[in-house]
Amino acid sequence: MKSLLEQIKGGVFGVAVGDALGVPYEFLDRDQMDKRPARDMIGYGTHNQPEGTWSDDSSLTFCLMDSLCNGYDLNDIASKFAAWFYENFWTPRGFVFDIGITTKNAIYQYKRGMTPDLCGGLDEYSNGNGSLMRILPLVYFLKDESNINTRYDIIKRVSSITHGHLRSVFSCFIYVEYTLLLLNGRDKFEAYEAIKKPILDFAIENDFNPKEITLFSRILEEDISKQDRFNIKGTGYVLRTLEASFWCLLNSESYEEAALKAVNLGEDTDTTAAVTGGLAGLYYGYNTIPETWKLQLARFEDIDDLIERFNESLI
Repeated sequence: MKSLLEQIKGGVFGVAVGDALGVPYEFLDRDQMDKRPARDMIGYGTHNQPEGTWSDDSSLTFCLMDSLCNGYDLNDIASKFAAWFYENFWTPRGFVFDIGITTKNAIYQYKRGMTPDLCGGLDEYSNGNGSLMRILPLVYFLKDESNINTRYDIIKRVSSITHGHLRSVFSCFIYVEYTLLLLNGRDKFEAYEAIKKPILDFAIENDFNPKEITLFSRILEEDISKQDRFNIKGTGYVLRTLEASFWCLLNSESYEEAALKAVNLGEDTDTTAAVTGGLAGLYYGYNTIPETWKLQLARFEDIDDLIERFNESLI
């Protein structure tokens, strides 16, 4: 069994490396990726950033971790998100170059004085992957929380800082519940089968909108790993990102394979690879992430230091 520190390093560096792998390819479609697939860490491309540059996915993941180092405080989390956007806190190279519309609007609402967990978009069209991409630190924070209702409530509140619709919250919940089992050493397939019924039961017990829960049937009632690649999308829609992350992990044998599969789905390449990378890094382990990719990351030592502080706060 890996130590908690190793598991944090695997997951968090997994997010950042996946993110940086995908940044140069963002918005390229599946056909373009199939013609010139991603095989390594490169620079420039879509956002014209040097190799190893991560995006808002990792920035907001680091902001959440940084806040959790001092305990769970929703206002502090939101203030760190605002500091990222307005003051370049936890940016890779001193400036923000990518932000989703829903996240931007939510941070603006927070700065205007709105309560953090009411800032996120509540309408059906506010279901981008902007809360799923940063939710991984809650896995470590909730590792000893045995009450599923408490876990859900915290996940809901943290998601709702930027994304408050049930679809986004439930996606984050499924991701965290699955990853908690991986953290406890469960096989990736066993863990996947083990979460389905409890999560569906939880949704029924809590009277969640059945139409919303039905949207998750490919993950919770079928076997997402058996889907053909053609049916797995790399879009910015939260449900598709969740499906893609499970599919890439369950159809890979290494971190490298999972992360590159995610990038090569095309479209929202950085976020699909970041969300997949969190799963794959935690599952396969920090030492399986290619060393050259890790060392190419912007602010590698700062990330490593943050992980050490976060780990200390959880002991």
